[in-house]
Amino acid sequence: MAASPATADHILSLAADPDASFALIARGGRDVELLTGPIVDVELLRDIPLTGRDGAPREVLALVPYRQVRERGFEAEDDGTPLRCLVVERHEAVPVDEVLAALPVDTVPLTDAGFDLSDEEYAAIVRRVIADEIGRGEGANFVIRRDYVAGVDADPRTAALTWFRALLEHERGAYWTFLVVAGDRILVGASPEAHVVAQARGDGSSTVTMNPISGTFRHPQGGATVETLSTFLADAKETEELFMVVDEELKMMSAVCGDGGRITGPHLKEMSRLTHTEYMLRGTSRLDPRDILRETMFAPTVTGSPMQNACTVIRRHETTPRGYYSGVAALFTPDTQGGHDLDAPILIRTAYLERGRLRVPVGATLVRHSDPYGEVSETHGKAAGVLGAIGAVPRAVPARAVDPDAPAATRRLADEPEIVRLLASRNARLAPFWLEEQGEGRPGPLAGRSALVVDAEDRFTTMLAHQLRHLGLDTRIVHWADVTDAQIDAAELVVSGPGPGDPRDAGNPRIKRMREVVARRLDADRPLLAVCLSHQILCDRLGIDLASLESPHQGVQLTVDVFGEEAAIGFYNTFTARVEPGTGRVGPAEVAADPATGDVYALRGPAFAGVQGHLESILSRDGIHTLHRLAAHALA
Repeated sequence: MAASPATADHILSLAADPDASFALIARGGRDVELLTGPIVDVELLRDIPLTGRDGAPREVLALVPYRQVRERGFEAEDDGTPLRCLVVERHEAVPVDEVLAALPVDTVPLTDAGFDLSDEEYAAIVRRVIADEIGRGEGANFVIRRDYVAGVDADPRTAALTWFRALLEHERGAYWTFLVVAGDRILVGASPEAHVVAQARGDGSSTVTMNPISGTFRHPQGGATVETLSTFLADAKETEELFMVVDEELKMMSAVCGDGGRITGPHLKEMSRLTHTEYMLRGTSRLDPRDILRETMFAPTVTGSPMQNACTVIRRHETTPRGYYSGVAALFTPDTQGGHDLDAPILIRTAYLERGRLRVPVGATLVRHSDPYGEVSETHGKAAGVLGAIGAVPRAVPARAVDPDAPAATRRLADEPEIVRLLASRNARLAPFWLEEQGEGRPGPLAGRSALVVDAEDRFTTMLAHQLRHLGLDTRIVHWADVTDAQIDAAELVVSGPGPGDPRDAGNPRIKRMREVVARRLDADRPLLAVCLSHQILCDRLGIDLASLESPHQGVQLTVDVFGEEAAIGFYNTFTARVEPGTGRVGPAEVAADPATGDVYALRGPAFAGVQGHLESILSRDGIHTLHRLAAHALA
């Protein structure tokens, strides 16, 4: 719907009408978009009303709560937060300067302000997640939140308009700066991150982009400098976190895009008080935009990985439901072909006004090296960033204006040669397969063969399947709970996939079924490739001992010898198969193991192969070549 002009007075009149619902969105232009219309609550994403009774497409802004992830079969507490749709009847534009001049500026008083969990309580949760979840192989990283809460001594709509004005005036670099008044739900924020965007191409397909962001550099007093930012960019923990997030979002891209997705970056996202590191992922999809949104719920930057287990961990350790936090605001706009474009930023850096209370949810990404009090500090910094940006508390660091004609001292830090060099150096570690055009349409070296991938609840299988198709195999994925013995027997090559958990836990139904898959193929002498968890199960079946790593490998790149060839491979494992150092063979299997520890990185034998690392990961620089070698061996 084309934007038509409106006035700031119209915004004020809407705010004064208790029955009016509206949204204000600033997306980097000279205008603020004003969307008005009625509210409709629906149960499922497919119910979002993209067409009217006459069949004509219409514009809809949908607030998608975190609980909607249950549509993917993942765990989430049902807190009743509605999937609320603003059905847009008018889409207008108001000049930013006019909005700034009209909106209120007085400070909104807060009372009884503080976190819902004490620092000690949150630190204790961090320790439990590291020990009980990451330490036991349940995943690579998890995002656990706490909420900053306060009373609001002002009319909620007036407070929200005041804070939206502060964001327009002081925040920069946000993807969306927004205010949504939807019935009794009021949200105001500046999201830095587009979770997923789909734009029609005119041939029935869409260009899909995702924008994984990880790593938060809080500007020191006086602002960021090349020196302070360089120290941040050289931090191994921050770099590893970003790589893990990209891997997780590539899983989603591989599920919705036939070409799997290509990575560009890394880039800096410079905001007023924070700087983030980010990549862009781009692919082509023919799915309905609501299906694209469903398959990409939700960003690993606010949940963790692997995604399904992250949702389980969140439910175990967060003390209250998330509401809209980590969900998305999804704007569906009719395109010229009768379909819809999708623009869906993540609902983070957002303040919620609910029953006279302000709530600002903030989370920290917990990894194996996390320091509990460091993560406590991270939540304080993020909350202060939101509160300072909306003017609810004094701004510790003034916003730094950017003038393209200004001298070098005030240029964007992303343009400084040392920063450019540091960012570019990150890609030297990554798989060229995901950074380059993948040459779709050429016959792969294994063309004419087929593979069945058994998913063990780690969607790395979508990336694995995409690479197998690139090699020429006709590939499909089946969930562990759905795969039948007949399918296992009939498959030309079975790829038994990775997943969370302890491979020795025979009481776990998923582990039990993956053991059956491996045993059935091994006993039948039928081609089998086992990856990560399944590799450990295969080793156990062959009589090789399993052990816990002292320090889990979560998002770690190692260069290892794989049967006479060195290969840089990404590892995500808490457990390992282990032989005596120097052992080259166990029974029918040739073993590739660490010469010092005996950790088994790969093995192969008659009609089978196994690999501990994730050859599909962006960290596997030699992944596609090694995958070809092992799959060809199993098929031979």
